[in-house]
Amino acid sequence: MNIKEFAQAVISKKNKRITNEVFMLIQNDRQLMQGYLDLVHEHGAHSVNSGIGKEIKRAYRLNNLDDREDNPSCTLIQSHQKFE
Repeated sequence: MNIKEFAQAVISKKNKRITNEVFMLIQNDRQLMQGYLDLVHEHGAHSVNSGIGKEIKRAYRLNNLDDREDNPSCTLIQSHQKFE
C-alpha cells in the first residue's frame, strides 16, 4: 500500500462516520432536535434523513460509497435504517 492508498482508506473510514456525527449533533441539541422532529412530522423520516444526507455530501464534498456506517451510534439513523 502506498501513501495515497493509505490516506484514501483513512478518509473513507472518516466519510462513513460524518453522517453519524451530524445526526448526533441533532440528537444532542434540543433546538436542532425540535426542528428535526417538526420536519419529520411534515415530510417523513426518510425524506428528512435523505435530504440531510445529501446536504452533508455536498457540504463536505463526499463521494457516495456503497457501504454505510455499520453500527451508527445515533438513534435517528438506526431507526431510519430499520424501515428501509
